[in-house]
Amino acid sequence: MAQAVEEWYKQMPIITRSYLTAAIVTTIGCSLEIISPYNLYLNPRLVMKQYQFWRLVTNFLYFRKMDLDFLFHMFFLARYCKLLEENSFRGRTADFFYMLLFGATVLTGIVLVGGMIPYVSESFARIIFLSNSLTFMMVYVWSKQNPFIHMSFLGLFTFTAAYLPWVLLGFSILVGASPWVDLLGMIAGHAYYFLEDVYPRMTGRRPLRTPSFIKAMFAEEPVVMAQPGNVRFAAPQADELHQD
Repeated sequence: MAQAVEEWYKQMPIITRSYLTAAIVTTIGCSLEIISPYNLYLNPRLVMKQYQFWRLVTNFLYFRKMDLDFLFHMFFLARYCKLLEENSFRGRTADFFYMLLFGATVLTGIVLVGGMIPYVSESFARIIFLSNSLTFMMVYVWSKQNPFIHMSFLGLFTFTAAYLPWVLLGFSILVGASPWVDLLGMIAGHAYYFLEDVYPRMTGRRPLRTPSFIKAMFAEEPVVMAQPGNVRFAAPQADELHQD
């Protein structure tokens, strides 16, 4: 069993494996009181006035207490992050990292701006960890890129993947969780999907080109195409062999 888990872990692509590892280590560290969540949460005042810039990253790594909700989000992270990186972004690790960076930036910007708007600022002030929202963003992007896959929710009913974010949003509301977390993930996911897939088809321009310095961080992975064993190539013609 342990060997199977180890093999499954090693076969994960680099970004998925790194994010999953950081999230589990951070959450376990907080549960064991080795790390304090008060040093991780998103606090604009501490970021701007005391230069605690690490909070812009660490708030995406902590998934609250280790309960059923934590297991659900680890499953979503391991599954949909892996599916995106292995399929839609196969051989494009830099582009996948840029997608996550874009989503994290959009989520942070929404919370910061929302905290300054009257009547809704109190709701946004409660959102101090955006890890669940970033996970939901990946679910949303995957559902948009694979809309016709048939799925089942707890064996109760079936639906296509295009409705997966809405099904999960409804489930969150039923169990009493705040819908804001999922809605923020959907907004960030739709922003990426529109700018990366829809807008380029409409205008021929692609605004989300991955910067060169990010591409330089990741070696491009060659995509190996399997060659059928029964394919034979004709021998070159005699006149081709004598051409200069």
